[in-house]
Amino acid sequence: MVTIKDMAEMLGISTTTVSNVIHGKTSQVSPQTVERVQKLLEQYDYVPNINARNLAQNQSKIIGVAIKSRMDKYPNILADPFFGELIGAMEAEIRRQGYFMMLYISNDIADIMKYMSSWNADGVLLVGMVHDDFVRIRSKMKRPMVLIDSYLPKEITKYINVGLDDEAGTYEMTRYLLDSGHRRIAFLADNMAGVDYIRYKGHQRALLEYGIEPSEENLIIIRPGEEEKESSRREILERSKNYTAFMTCSDYYAATIMNYLIDEGVRIPEDLSITGFDNNTYSRIVRPALTTVDQDVACKGNVAVKTLLKLINGEKVKEREIRLPVELVIRDSVKVLNNSGEND
Repeated sequence: MVTIKDMAEMLGISTTTVSNVIHGKTSQVSPQTVERVQKLLEQYDYVPNINARNLAQNQSKIIGVAIKSRMDKYPNILADPFFGELIGAMEAEIRRQGYFMMLYISNDIADIMKYMSSWNADGVLLVGMVHDDFVRIRSKMKRPMVLIDSYLPKEITKYINVGLDDEAGTYEMTRYLLDSGHRRIAFLADNMAGVDYIRYKGHQRALLEYGIEPSEENLIIIRPGEEEKESSRREILERSKNYTAFMTCSDYYAATIMNYLIDEGVRIPEDLSITGFDNNTYSRIVRPALTTVDQDVACKGNVAVKTLLKLINGEKVKEREIRLPVELVIRDSVKVLNNSGEND
């Protein structure tokens, strides 16, 4: 492969001049010289040695992204529109900033830690981590880190998380259902930890404001595993007879449950209203179109990357919890009831 020294000798100029043209530092180089160097670069298909340059700058220019998945829920987590959009947005911003993304997905935190430690990344973005995961990772890695959609106990310090005002989203959606006449509302999630737990708290807060005592009897835990999926769906179908509205923690579950119930003869929203959370592709392609809580996933990814780069560059980030806003998107999956809780 032709080297910078070789090209400098061919053109009768210094290696510094050739290097400056390669790296776009042409303010002190004549247009004629720039053109001569660029023609030679094209002639020899010259590719800069990025690794050597980064080594000289004591940087890898790599941003690591680690996602802790749940094998019972996601055979392929990137098939979920939320994660696909989030990863796409982060990769685009990382590339725009002149870095490269390395991605690792596993349900085993020990596995994630092993591979992350071998990356030599300048910084790491962590998705789907609970507080124990973060404590273990932080004890082993000293690189700058930013969490996405994580809720950590107050006693854990020195972390930065980019997420949503999740509680406000479910609070406002519950108020919307209550204002629409619904009183028999079930809350559906596949766990009571992290994001889903915070969303459940928003739901409870709205109920209390309307004088309704929250009850765990109205909490339906979805079992997403292949062995349990059919029995979970049958349970949901049977319990749907006791409610006028289902409030789910994601558009994925809302769309999945809606399609199953419709196949079983349940009319949406005539017999049962359903709401989601995310406002992703699922909410727009199901029929009836889904009433949901909107979040800007691309913005979340961009903010997380930019926050991490501030840490990498030695800047201080004052805000430990960065909460992005949400808003209701009202479509066709909620029926307005009369005061008695029956269909108009």
